[in-house]
Amino acid sequence: MTSQPFPAGFVWGTATSSYQIEGAVNEDGRGRSIWDDFAHTPGKTKDGGTGDVAVDHYHRYPDDIALMKSLGVKAYRFSTAWPRILPDGQGRIEPRGLDFYSRLVDDLLTAGIEPYLTLYHWDLPSALQAHGGWANRDIAGQFADYAAIVTRALGDRVTNWITLNEPWCVAFLSHEIGEHAPGLKDRAMAMRAAHHCNLAHGLGVQAIRAATPRPADTRVGVTLNYSTVLPLTDSEADRRAANLVHQHDPFWSWFTKPIFTGAYGPVWPPLTPTDAPEIRPGDMASICQRLDFLGVNYYTPIRMKDRDGMPEYTRNPGAEYTLMDWEVEPEGLRRLLRDLKSVTGGHVPLYITENGASFVDAANESGQIHDPRRIAYLRGHLDACRQAIAEGVDLRGYFVWSLMDNFEWAHGYQQYFGVVHVDYATQKRTIKDSGYFFRDVIDANAIL
Repeated sequence: MTSQPFPAGFVWGTATSSYQIEGAVNEDGRGRSIWDDFAHTPGKTKDGGTGDVAVDHYHRYPDDIALMKSLGVKAYRFSTAWPRILPDGQGRIEPRGLDFYSRLVDDLLTAGIEPYLTLYHWDLPSALQAHGGWANRDIAGQFADYAAIVTRALGDRVTNWITLNEPWCVAFLSHEIGEHAPGLKDRAMAMRAAHHCNLAHGLGVQAIRAATPRPADTRVGVTLNYSTVLPLTDSEADRRAANLVHQHDPFWSWFTKPIFTGAYGPVWPPLTPTDAPEIRPGDMASICQRLDFLGVNYYTPIRMKDRDGMPEYTRNPGAEYTLMDWEVEPEGLRRLLRDLKSVTGGHVPLYITENGASFVDAANESGQIHDPRRIAYLRGHLDACRQAIAEGVDLRGYFVWSLMDNFEWAHGYQQYFGVVHVDYATQKRTIKDSGYFFRDVIDANAIL
């Protein structure tokens, strides 16, 4: 098979998030987060798993950086934990929290790994949730204050900033579906949370740019998640069903569209007066800030079929599914990137900030971990990226999810996304075959 090269300077990285890997939840003045509360509530996570220890990255980060360096990783996307820096969510700053991230950044740069810092990856301080959290409009200004604090502390070395990770999950998965912390099921509250996430993002962009000591070098973006809507068959009815759902898809209507155009699109079911959030004069202008890049998280498509003239979610009987029961479909990523080029006008560079797959991995007698299905998944999605670039998409980088197996939110420790295996009993790290595959791709800047 001939190599399939990527553009010179293409950024190759790995991604993690604070609550999923750090552990040390009661150390060095860290405050409590909504995920501490949620995970310790019986029945909320698989087998009662929590992030109390996770993969102990808080203590083992030098070894994890060395691991990344051995894989040839050029960039590392991580998140700062809001309650580790502001235990009460606002006010008092915990210097030991900032010092941890300062040491992490310094060691990454020494290893030749560029930090990509995400300010919020779901671990909201419990003290703010007590006052309504993301459903309280005050959260937008509180987030901006937090963004400014972190930027002033780390902005002399960190130049790539992401405000929020997957605000759809923050709003809908957490406030309407109830699967994630704080585990609520209230549509009106979810819609308020969505608007406040967008407003926090916009104010956060402004705060980062105002606080950075390196304004000429600082690049600010946001990470949004997408599941491309695809028809089950090529029939006119199924294509019509998929198109209808896409037109009302909140990934686009309530996040992509306002961030890039300053206006919300339609959702389904339509908003009632009770559900609609309060939008004040100036809100949409604050949300629609100039961005230096867009982070794109993609794992799986959504399949739709027509049922008596109405769209219906369905499974693709001919497809492979991951342990998360997500369909493997690289074509969905290629279509997504092309659609994003159109929506953003092609003027905003794109980065794949998460992409990966969970499969059951087991070490053989020699301690090796062969994971051919994950390699096939990565190969297919990397090829989709390469095709999109050839079609004119300005894709600048790819971050595999994830560096290591870790705490997978409500799924506890029963999902395995890492290109590095973690034995949770001993915390021993073992590079999987997929990790070596990714190392070779980075080294060649091509799919081999």
